[in-house]
Amino acid sequence: MNCPDYNSPTELKNFLESKGMSMQKKFGQNFLIDQNILSSIVTKSEINKNINVMKEKDIRQLMEQCIAFFQEKNYTKNRIGVYKTLWKSGIVPFMEAQGLKVYNPSIGAMFIDTCHYNGTVRPQEREKIRSIQVLDDMLLTGFIRKRCFTPVFHRLDGEIGQEMEKLIQHLTNLRRSSVTISDYRLYLSEFLHHLGTEGVRHKDEIAEKHIVSFILSHPTNKVNIVSALRVLFRFWKEEHILGRDFDQFFESFRVRHPERIPSFFTKDEVMRIEDSISRSSAVGKRNYAMTLLASRLGLRASDIANLRFNQIDWDNNLITLTMQKTRKVIQLPLLAEVGNAIIDYLRNGRPKTELDQVFISSRAPYIGATKSCVCAAIQNAIITSGVDVNLKHHGPHSLRHSLASAMLHEESSLPVISESLGHRHTDTTMVYLKIDIPSLMKCALAVPAVSDGFYTQRGGAFYE
Repeated sequence: MNCPDYNSPTELKNFLESKGMSMQKKFGQNFLIDQNILSSIVTKSEINKNINVMKEKDIRQLMEQCIAFFQEKNYTKNRIGVYKTLWKSGIVPFMEAQGLKVYNPSIGAMFIDTCHYNGTVRPQEREKIRSIQVLDDMLLTGFIRKRCFTPVFHRLDGEIGQEMEKLIQHLTNLRRSSVTISDYRLYLSEFLHHLGTEGVRHKDEIAEKHIVSFILSHPTNKVNIVSALRVLFRFWKEEHILGRDFDQFFESFRVRHPERIPSFFTKDEVMRIEDSISRSSAVGKRNYAMTLLASRLGLRASDIANLRFNQIDWDNNLITLTMQKTRKVIQLPLLAEVGNAIIDYLRNGRPKTELDQVFISSRAPYIGATKSCVCAAIQNAIITSGVDVNLKHHGPHSLRHSLASAMLHEESSLPVISESLGHRHTDTTMVYLKIDIPSLMKCALAVPAVSDGFYTQRGGAFYE
């Protein structure tokens, strides 16, 4: 077969078209085959021609380096085998077909292009793309990042971004929780990015149409986004950062929900959920312990995920921690069932690691458990238990509501329930207790008797 001159775009294009293929045009690709332009770029950038500006390595050596990293981080043999198969069926034959032995990220990018079909990626191709990301990580950083899906935070830069940063600092000074601040930073960074796409560079150029288009374009969390933007513009008004008043505008976006009754499960249903979790595996032991912390102690998912060894007092059977959401310090009894579940996980399920978090990921490389990990584990336990979840929320918070309901039935006083849940105010606890008004009436603190003389005294509260 006669090969075309790869330095000739016309000849290469004709060759591909003769084989039923076509050239892809992407930014920066067309001019890089022109040697004159390449030479000019090198000269003007003052790059030493003897320096290899793009990292590269023999593909076989790079694969062995990745495998060594996997073994060091305790990846399972099956997972390592998956990556070997992906490379041998993907990037290796791709490079061999082109007579290449040395890998670099540019070659990986070309291979990834073959995994796209009409702008989409088929499910069976996603792992191939991941195998390339692993090679790039090892080549460029010497470390392979854990696969995770996280929201994209854009930098709060430029004039508008700097003014947004003032709100973040204000919330920090008010000692808002790290979760709340992170949410605000995410929503504001997305709004800033949206303004950039609309050509808005100065705060005085922000109009109602930009806010509306951003809210409507966001697929989720519209209520939270409206709330964050309302706080932003109100803060700017109070600090005289922005002269325009958007209060009336945001009134039209006020979302009014009907009174909602919190989701909860009965005592028997909670027991069924707990018993449904198989403790024959390491993951099951971990998930069982996390579920008990939610169902028996009412901990939030964020507090379960961040539980540290130094927060557990085994001698006195106490758990003392600072709640992530409210920053309130609470002390809870380490119930025997909860303590035994944690010990079973530590002895027979938890991988060996130096991390000080009690709960960690089930797969290497091991990291501390996240809020989403706890939510997923408990939600799965509830669903697989077979309890009725129709029209109910069925996550960790539903178990928190269920504990409040159980305490209510046992006629615990409102302050006791509030303290157990770590609420700052009893008004917050009342939201949990709408589920059973008759029991709520029973748990009210007794009012001491008042003598008749109180109502007739002069100079008292009823008289001027």
